[in-house]
Amino acid sequence: MTILQNKVALVTGAGAGIGRAIALALAGEGAAVAAADIDLAVAEKTARAATGNTGRAIAIEADCGDVASIDRMVAQTVAELGRLDIIVNNAGVTRFADIMELTEADWDRIHRVNAKGVFFCLQRAAREMIRSGGGRIVNIASISGRGYAGASNAAYAASKGAVIALTKMAAQQLGRHDINVNAICPGVTRTELGARNAVTRAAARGISVVELQAEQEAQIPIGRANLPEDIAAMALFLASPGARNITGQSYNVDGGLVPS
Repeated sequence: MTILQNKVALVTGAGAGIGRAIALALAGEGAAVAAADIDLAVAEKTARAATGNTGRAIAIEADCGDVASIDRMVAQTVAELGRLDIIVNNAGVTRFADIMELTEADWDRIHRVNAKGVFFCLQRAAREMIRSGGGRIVNIASISGRGYAGASNAAYAASKGAVIALTKMAAQQLGRHDINVNAICPGVTRTELGARNAVTRAAARGISVVELQAEQEAQIPIGRANLPEDIAAMALFLASPGARNITGQSYNVDGGLVPS
């Protein structure tokens, strides 16, 4: 039997990158998966791939910065898949910018999804989990929230620091309902979003993207950047029976780049 047999998982930002890898990893271990994304077309691609593993996957169009949309997303998951056992709060936004270039609009856009969105996804999912007797919440934070100097911008770093703090507080208050809450702090990860930021970073310095990536990897003790599957492996573990007594923790997956 696969380790997540008969479990239902909701993954936000599941259309590409880390979110897609997590959705497929959970599906591969038997979970029925709701793949949510602001872009329904890419969510449908992930759901089709996940269906190939488990036979049970749906796509949901959702804006994780909008509370009404979050409510609909969770309600649709429960209506179509029967329950909610696991949520991975992965949806996030950023852009590369110096601290003096950031605007109020940047701050609001980033925190709307990365901080407010994670909180209300967590809260709404927890309501379902309390009704059903427990569950697992995995928040995708970042080593940027731990002070990583290579963060895309200060507003992003602040939003991810908020996720780390939220994870600790939520674990304390939801533990009595048998709900585990943990976070993953990815380091440098090769995703579509990361690739777009790399183009901007490299142009600002007058170097190639290849040169930029080589510099990044030279700073990583293990000598390589993450692939999305590296983050998915940790998410799968935190959702699994083996992590039943782990809660309130934030785990770096960064090749040793930043001390915990």
